[in-house]
This record gives sequence, structure tokens and C-alpha cells, in this order.
Amino acid sequence: MVDHRQRHTDDWLAHFTRRGHRAPRPLAAGVEGAVYRLGEGLVAKVWSGRPPADLELSRRVHADIARHPLPFATPEILDSEVHEGVLVTYERELTGSPFRAEPATTSAERDLPAAETAALLTVLRALATVPGTEAMRGLTVQGDDRPLWRDRTRFPDALAALVRRATRRHGDVLAAHVPGLAETVRRVVDSLTALPDSPVTAIHGDLVPPNLHVDDTGRPTAVLDFGFFTTAGDPAFEAAVTAAVWDMYGPHARHHTATLTRLFARELGHRPETLALYQAAYALTTYDLFSSDGDDGHFHWCAALLRGQRATSTR
Repeated sequence: MVDHRQRHTDDWLAHFTRRGHRAPRPLAAGVEGAVYRLGEGLVAKVWSGRPPADLELSRRVHADIARHPLPFATPEILDSEVHEGVLVTYERELTGSPFRAEPATTSAERDLPAAETAALLTVLRALATVPGTEAMRGLTVQGDDRPLWRDRTRFPDALAALVRRATRRHGDVLAAHVPGLAETVRRVVDSLTALPDSPVTAIHGDLVPPNLHVDDTGRPTAVLDFGFFTTAGDPAFEAAVTAAVWDMYGPHARHHTATLTRLFARELGHRPETLALYQAAYALTTYDLFSSDGDDGHFHWCAALLRGQRATSTR
């Protein structure tokens, strides 16, 4: 699996020291950038990956979410600067520790702990109470070239249009790994546009273990790193994607995805068919985000998900 995380450097530590922060230190690193703890409840995010296309829009989205009384904290952008051509945002520090700082690739429990599934349900239920806003509708999901909701009034239609655009980017590469890809795309697009109207709420879109922080009892304390697939949309999409990406590469990943999909369908009232549809749409819209030639773990994960769904549908 290719590691696409950004790296910490001493140059950034020196920069934050010059700005008056006494003991900056590395905190975390991901696809979009590296995060440094500055002290006094403040962190700096160095956007060495893809920065927000519209920082003010991102600030509004964070504010729209943070103003709601959720049972956990969410990010707020307090200040920003551009240093040597790189965007840096200064945000409030979020408490707690991630469920796992690294993906589970070598060992993991076959059955997810009850505290883990309870925390996921708490987060999904809470985010589903945050209404989708115009700022959220104005966001562009990673890999695309326009706001997801542009010229659309319904989330399923906006997602269907994204599927069409995304599979035109490098669909020939994906087709080499997914037999019958054209038929799969047609089925997903038709099924999305046939979905009934649903509530439109805040969608995080990347609820993986490092982005969900908990306290010593397993209670969620913070949800962070909005931006990868953040938008306004159907809360069933959030549940579907979370079930799929919570464990992508562990030895029991398929079992965990199936378990969480069933759990979210039962506890949150979503149709299993809708969750499976949204999972296919996620794979079709994110397969090429880390490489255009299919030479990465995420691409192969997306291809495997699509092959698995096709095999199930043709039985």
C-alpha cells in the first residue's frame, strides 16, 4: 500500500517558533497535510497536499457545523497565512485520541468492540442533526473540478453527475480491473437518480479511525479533518461510506464492512440496498484520487468493492 501522507519537517517547527510559539511539535500527518501542536489550545495545519480551493468557504462550513450542540467537538479555522507558497491554517486543538492512528493492516479483532460501534453510531446520529447549508453545497469534493451541487437540487442527482465525471477521468484504467464497468456505471447512475428525496444534512465523508477521537472510556470527543468528501447530503451516504472505510485494509475488513452496513441499516433506518449503492458510488468517484494509473491501495480497494458488488448482483 502506497503511503500518501505528508511529512513533518524541522523547517516548519522553526517557522512556528519564529511566530512566537514556544514549543511546537508534530502532531499528525495525512493526505492533505501535516499538523503541528502549538500549545494554548491551538494547532497549525500545513496544507502541503491539496489545500481548500476556497478558504473562506471552508471556514464557513466549519462554523456552520461548530455552532450546533454536538456531543463532540469539530474543527474551527481561527486564522491563516501563506508561507513560501504553502497555506497554513490555525485551528483550535481537538481533544482525545484516535481509535487507531494507523490503518489496521496486520492484526485486528474479527468482531468490532461494542464501544467502537457505539461511538460510530453516536457520531452518525449527531452529524445527521446538522442541516446541510449553502456553504456545504458549495464545496468541491476531492478530485473533482466543480462544486458537487452545481446545477443540481437533489443530492442523488448531484452524486450521479459526479459518478459520470469521475469515471471519465481514468475509467479505462478502472475498466481493466472491473469487468463490465460500463454496465456498473449505468446501473449506479440510474439507481441514484431513482432514489427518493431524503434529508440533507452535513456529510463528513471520511470517518476513518484517525479522524474520530475518543476519551479513555471510548466516548467521542472530536471529529476532525472535514474536507475529503465533505458536502451536504443524505445521511445514508455518510453511514454507507463509514461502514466501508472504517477498516479498509485489515485482515477482517470485508467482515467489518458487512457488519457495520447491517448495523447502520438496522439502527439508523437505512435501506441496505441504498447503503450498497452509495458504497459503489463512493468507489466510482474516489478510485483515482491517489494515482491515475491504479498503482495504489485505494484504487485496488475500490476495484475490489465494485467487483464484489457485481458478483453479488449477478448471482
